[in-house]
Amino acid sequence: MDHGGHGGHGMTTDLPPFTLSCGLEFTGDGFFLAGCVLALALYGWGVLRLRRRGDAWPVGRTVAFTLGVLTVALVMCTALNAYGMVLFSVHMVQHMVVSMLSPILLLLGAPVTLALRALPAAGRGRRGPRELLVAVLHSRWARVVTHAAFTIPLFIASLYGLYFTPLFDFLMESRAGHVAMMTHFLLVGLVFFWPIMGVDPGPHRPGYVMRMLELFAGMPFHAFFGIALMMASEPMVGTYADPPASLGVTAMDDQTWAGGIAWAFSEIPSVLVLIALVYQWYFSEQRQARSRDRAEDRNGDRELVAYNAYLASLQSRGR
Repeated sequence: MDHGGHGGHGMTTDLPPFTLSCGLEFTGDGFFLAGCVLALALYGWGVLRLRRRGDAWPVGRTVAFTLGVLTVALVMCTALNAYGMVLFSVHMVQHMVVSMLSPILLLLGAPVTLALRALPAAGRGRRGPRELLVAVLHSRWARVVTHAAFTIPLFIASLYGLYFTPLFDFLMESRAGHVAMMTHFLLVGLVFFWPIMGVDPGPHRPGYVMRMLELFAGMPFHAFFGIALMMASEPMVGTYADPPASLGVTAMDDQTWAGGIAWAFSEIPSVLVLIALVYQWYFSEQRQARSRDRAEDRNGDRELVAYNAYLASLQSRGR
């Protein structure tokens, strides 16, 4: 395809025109497309199963999960994915969305809770999908991979261990490597935010203050990563050292934009998660207050009954 109109270099490239309309063009990344369709289908099945038996499921959770899947599809199943192979800045948009925005939305949809409620019990002495899921949630493996001592270093290493080593260039040499890397980013984001969000059941459920501390523990390293890219005096990733001339972008400008995107995304998800935590904390306190009030009412009723019985006994003695 001739891109002579982009930068005036007249280079031939297989990239589509970088416009908003074409940027959303479907490219058919089979792995992520299949994953997104399967996720929506399974979630929809769970919601329908609950409603058919008369159980409610919050609409907000369905909306959040759907948006989470759509954000993955947006960056991995459109022409943005093609540009992510040649522009560091576009790749960084993919990385940040898949690792820090999509996981938050997916977890707000409470897919594990939905699965536990929708999957049928296998019966006594048998193990079905629901029993296997419960076993995984209570396993030692789950306790390890969801502990802050594991999730925070993994979250940080996914940045520095990939981009500042030859591993990134090796993975970017093939489509399979690129898909594996993006899948890794998504899984790391889910594991990091799962205990912090606290929507689904899990091995670790720290208090709200500790969750906030875990959230902010990894963000400074994320921001510093972005600053390091912006301040570098030479390309730090070989894959993007020579962007197509037809795009009219230099490698250093592209890297600076990538660093700015990484830095900005260290703030946006933090605000979203903080709002969600404050919201959960508030309603948790409200539920506990109502529970205490009901307990006090029951105690008051019992005391009143006991007092009336005491008065009745005095009256009978007087007779």
